[in-house]
Amino acid sequence: MMKTNYYKLLFITGVMATLIYSCKSELETVPIEQQTIDYLFNPQDSAGVNANKFLYDIYTHLPLLGNRVGDDYLDAATDDAISSNTTNTSIQQLATGSYSSSNYPDNQWGSYYAGIRQTNIFITNIDAVPLKGSLANGTSFNRVWKAEAKFLRALFYFELLKRYGGIPLLGDKVYQLNDDISLPRNTFEECVNYITNECAAIKDSLRIAPVANNAIERPSNGAALALKSRVLLYAASQLYNGKNVDASNPLTGYAAYDAQRWKKAADAAKDVINLGVYGLLSNFKDVFLVQVNSERIFIRQGGNNTRVENNNGPVGYTTSANNGRTSPTQELVDAFGMANGLPITAPLSGYDATKPYLLRDPRFYATILYNGAPWLSRPVQTYQGGLDKPGGVKQQTRTSYYARKFMGNFETKTTYDNQNHDNILFRYAEILLNFAEASNEYLDSPNQEVYSVVESIRRRAGLVPAELTPGLSKDSMRVIIHNERRKELAFEEHRFYDVRRWKEAEITFNKQIHGNLIYLEASGKLTYQNDPVQKLVFTPKMYFAPIPYSEVVKNKNMVQNPGW
Repeated sequence: MMKTNYYKLLFITGVMATLIYSCKSELETVPIEQQTIDYLFNPQDSAGVNANKFLYDIYTHLPLLGNRVGDDYLDAATDDAISSNTTNTSIQQLATGSYSSSNYPDNQWGSYYAGIRQTNIFITNIDAVPLKGSLANGTSFNRVWKAEAKFLRALFYFELLKRYGGIPLLGDKVYQLNDDISLPRNTFEECVNYITNECAAIKDSLRIAPVANNAIERPSNGAALALKSRVLLYAASQLYNGKNVDASNPLTGYAAYDAQRWKKAADAAKDVINLGVYGLLSNFKDVFLVQVNSERIFIRQGGNNTRVENNNGPVGYTTSANNGRTSPTQELVDAFGMANGLPITAPLSGYDATKPYLLRDPRFYATILYNGAPWLSRPVQTYQGGLDKPGGVKQQTRTSYYARKFMGNFETKTTYDNQNHDNILFRYAEILLNFAEASNEYLDSPNQEVYSVVESIRRRAGLVPAELTPGLSKDSMRVIIHNERRKELAFEEHRFYDVRRWKEAEITFNKQIHGNLIYLEASGKLTYQNDPVQKLVFTPKMYFAPIPYSEVVKNKNMVQNPGW
């Protein structure tokens, strides 16, 4: 997997340098050559000062969301958006398949294995620190901190698993300089079992949700159960469960379909629901802006800033910096349907092609900035030649839409002020959708519980009526659930992997996607024209990311993914 010199570098950077950087004032009195494991995990330090800083440093490996892939949303490599940047960006490589095992644009192999090694160092050494104190339930802080590290490790493994399929599992072992580290990949099934067993083992040692002061940047029992829910949903999905891209390859999925995997996924989501501590907020936008709320399960802190607005806001405003980086597609806009819960193609939906943004699903207005949308005290202008689509060389929307989700409520203000922009890694709406999908796939036809969960998502969104047509078939309910995931979780890095795990990417991500050319006539009338903006390309090998070429070359036991 990783050569000796890589581990040596990883030890120096992961154990020493990053720790020293993050807590220089406390450690600088000790010469660097004396900052050993015994110093970091000091048997005389009952407060665990240095050990706690080491643990905090592991959190820096948590996933980031937002403009992170070459300054673009990952969703800009799907049918939901494109990058407004017209150069050969990383995200365009992902969208068109123009990458190799040497330059995969979202290669996270080294980062997550660095995090895994740090967790193993922590797990194998924390018991040397005689921490005082415990949680209210009597769980010692040694046990809590170790459980936190194991949760982080399980999440790192899942982030690798969803990209690469089966990957080498290290257990608790901290490899030393002279160890043989030419490890083979574990099977997909072994990885799923390892991660979910870890979640089950640590859940009772973590903080009880909701945690004190809503400190959801530290994992709770709810976070462990949420991770287990997501892993089992993936494992039950078509790509791995019955439609393996390489039927005889245990690294890319199971050999045969098993409906019980859907049952396990449904049960795991129900375990989160049954905690009874999470709930849907009445205001969809507040999920992302209000730091203390009942829908957040686990986050990576993002701070109070205007980063999202500056990166993605419409470009025609002079009072605030805006780069307009993300251009949502017409396909995503059309997916939102109407406020009465009907798709725009339904005869009774009330959709008016001459007024396409009227009476839409309220989540549309919280997700997309469209022509005429209120923003910074004037309507957005994305018609040809408008302030926010002026033409020329300036970076601007390529679809006549900008991404609004995660931004503050700046409709009536004139400039931006700081907003909470945490990275929400798990939230309750996803759990409900996990349960609905897994239950629907397991049952012969959707039962009332599936209906109730899906309708609760639609009701919170503001659809009236939120109720679904009685007597839907399994296939019809699947279409609805998939669409609800697309709308509810847009730009949260689910679409890229959802379409893959559904084994639908060869169609959905292998087509022309569109924007909307808008013209303002002299009479003041607006006309709309569908506009091809990008051809997505997807081949079967793209269901899995390539194992980095450097890893395959230096490890004789490392098997590359099919097609790479």
